[in-house]
Amino acid sequence: MRKKIIAGNWKMNKTPKEALELVDLLKSKVDTDKSDVVFCVPFVDLIPVAEALKGTNIAVGAQNMHFQNSGAYTGEVSADMLLDIGVKYVIIGHSERRQYFNETDETVNKKVLKAIEKGLIPIVCVGESLEQREKNVTVDFVRIQVKSAFKDVTSEQAKGVVLAYEPIWAIGTGITATSEQAEEVCAAIRKTVAEIYDQSVADEIRIQYGGSVNGSNAGELFGMADIDGGLVGGASLKEDFESIVNY
Repeated sequence: MRKKIIAGNWKMNKTPKEALELVDLLKSKVDTDKSDVVFCVPFVDLIPVAEALKGTNIAVGAQNMHFQNSGAYTGEVSADMLLDIGVKYVIIGHSERRQYFNETDETVNKKVLKAIEKGLIPIVCVGESLEQREKNVTVDFVRIQVKSAFKDVTSEQAKGVVLAYEPIWAIGTGITATSEQAEEVCAAIRKTVAEIYDQSVADEIRIQYGGSVNGSNAGELFGMADIDGGLVGGASLKEDFESIVNY
């Protein structure tokens, strides 16, 4: 049985002071026995949040990283820097990174390989736009993203990767994919992993849904056969995150 994983993506929100206030509010309320829980916070919040979560089972995740170990990459952060401060997970290829910062399937793959090499757990995001859904090419598009992300990743390495299906049209819009829509694509993602590797890898890998997840719809979404938790945006900044984790 795959253990659920609920990750809060804070995006560009919360100063270090505000971050500690939210962590103090949530850390004793979320149940980490049945689900892995991750707070993916802005770079400036990573150190204080990691310190505040010591002694708990809540992990810390970054929202991005560079695929080089070091160098003349002003404004970037390496895997080694993240590991040194206690980061365990890293979001890779979020649609906002692809849209606003020109990330490509190629750079996503490079980051996945580097994260695995260094021992970070990548949360790899895939998902279609509204236009692509209306053209009925959702599965074709997402399959390409998944196959590109896993290029040169071994079957053993793939088992530890977390995939997050985030339909772009449902991120921050208040519109949520129905549980059936989300399950259909997550099942297609799992089938794609089985094609790349084998069914045992596909059965082990965890696939999240992300896109306007909240306390009222979490139970239905996470109850689907191929949905193993959520990558939660806006609701992770509120006390409602407790009800999502403890659904």
